[in-house]
Amino acid sequence: MKGSLLFLCLFSMLCCLNWMPTAGNKIFHFGPCRVSMSVTEIRSGFNAIKANIQARDPIRTLSILSYPHSLHKVKSSDSCCITHHLFNFYVDKVFKHCKTEDSYVNRKISSIANSFLSMRRKLVQCHEQNQCLCGQESTEKLNQILVNYKALNVTSAAIKSLGELDILLDWMEKSC
Repeated sequence: MKGSLLFLCLFSMLCCLNWMPTAGNKIFHFGPCRVSMSVTEIRSGFNAIKANIQARDPIRTLSILSYPHSLHKVKSSDSCCITHHLFNFYVDKVFKHCKTEDSYVNRKISSIANSFLSMRRKLVQCHEQNQCLCGQESTEKLNQILVNYKALNVTSAAIKSLGELDILLDWMEKSC
């Protein structure tokens, strides 16, 4: 009897620990999807290289993420869709083309990219369950981001997008 009670207590504690976010993680609600991530860790890595990356951006007059209304006033129901596509955008387009001659900067970029890969996996699961529906407005916002990105050459666009990562992180923290 004591053994089964001890087992039940240990099992209950393990289940509770499994559902709790790890230290520094925050639960984000992207529409119907709940995702745990450490924005603090990503922001810390980004802040360590932000000045270096932004100094490499030769075009200050164009923005990829902060084009009027790109991430402003996104409906809660569309936040999963936009976040899913933005993580795909960063993983598939931005991080692949952000290579510098500075190994420290490259390691930080790689660390941020790994965090985005982990988040993307979590969002893909939600997306595959048809919980991340894309409305017309969110599709238009995503298309505008891609138009802004394609207006530059691949390397410049990737550097600019990485330099604007704080815009995405701020939006995520405000919207969720």
